[in-house]
Amino acid sequence: MNIRGVIFDKDGTLFDFQSTWGIWTAQILVRIAGSDGALLGQLARALGYDTEARRVQPGSVIVAGTPMEIAAVIHGYMPAMSQTQIFDWLNKEAETAPQVLVTDLHRLTGELRCIDLGLCVMTNDAEIPARAHLASVQALDLFDFVIGSDSGFGAKPQAAPLLALADKMDIPAAACVMVGDSAHDLRAGRAAGMRAVAVLTGLAETAELAPLADAVLPDVSHLPSWISAQNR
Repeated sequence: MNIRGVIFDKDGTLFDFQSTWGIWTAQILVRIAGSDGALLGQLARALGYDTEARRVQPGSVIVAGTPMEIAAVIHGYMPAMSQTQIFDWLNKEAETAPQVLVTDLHRLTGELRCIDLGLCVMTNDAEIPARAHLASVQALDLFDFVIGSDSGFGAKPQAAPLLALADKMDIPAAACVMVGDSAHDLRAGRAAGMRAVAVLTGLAETAELAPLADAVLPDVSHLPSWISAQNR
């Protein structure tokens, strides 16, 4: 079956992960810990963040976790705030996180529209900051639908949010491809009966992603040629 729809992950796929969330995590740690170096170190370890390299580490809850899962970790170090309050605070902070694109999204989506593809974004980030991130680079209107882990359809690696987007596009799941940088993305695509394409612009490496993927690409700019080859 020809590919008719593409569902993109956001962070690590459309945006460079470390350039966005490495900086954001450092800011969050300082806001919480202030000048308390011991607290900063404990929280950094809990979140999977290397303070010396200023990089999020593979396996961190920040990589594939939802904002509520990140809030649950932080709550252990901020008991005066409820997990829901921390969740709301993180989402507000995330709206202004710096965004560094992996490629020119106008050119990428233009190439994909030329081969008549529906285009969506499903992120384990919350929907409001996800929309803010895309809007900040004038890319929100390039996609048919954008949903997050709090949009009412669940989160990856569940199949449900991907199936919801296929339904919204009125395209069979088998005619869609999930594109992402993590095992969560690829497992969600497989569970939904979609093809799965991995990109190497996140933290996971080829050895982890290849067993779950139909293809492993350097970045999303290679996607139009791969889809065109599949549809010949």
